[in-house]
Amino acid sequence: MKPTLLILAAGMGSRYGGLKQLDPLGPSGETILDYSVYDAIRAGFGKVVFIIRHEIEKEFRAFFDGRFGNRLKVEYVFQELSNLPGGFKAPASHTKPWGT
Repeated sequence: MKPTLLILAAGMGSRYGGLKQLDPLGPSGETILDYSVYDAIRAGFGKVVFIIRHEIEKEFRAFFDGRFGNRLKVEYVFQELSNLPGGFKAPASHTKPWGT
């Protein structure tokens, strides 16, 4: 079984001013996530799971679905402040994704 790369990509980019996860930065328009996934493929990973917000799902799917062909399976899971394990509650003042 090949390992899975888990990428935390739910950030809002509020300080950056946009969806930095998908902004091109490489010489041929590569994103920082492209570099991470490329390295994972070379290291033998078989799947990447992006942890994102529902609000950016459309953009991620448009960008990544089919991008890596049959070299890597791509999946998405969603981070939601309203969907926490039993006994946990997000502080009322917390509006950004975890980790930001």
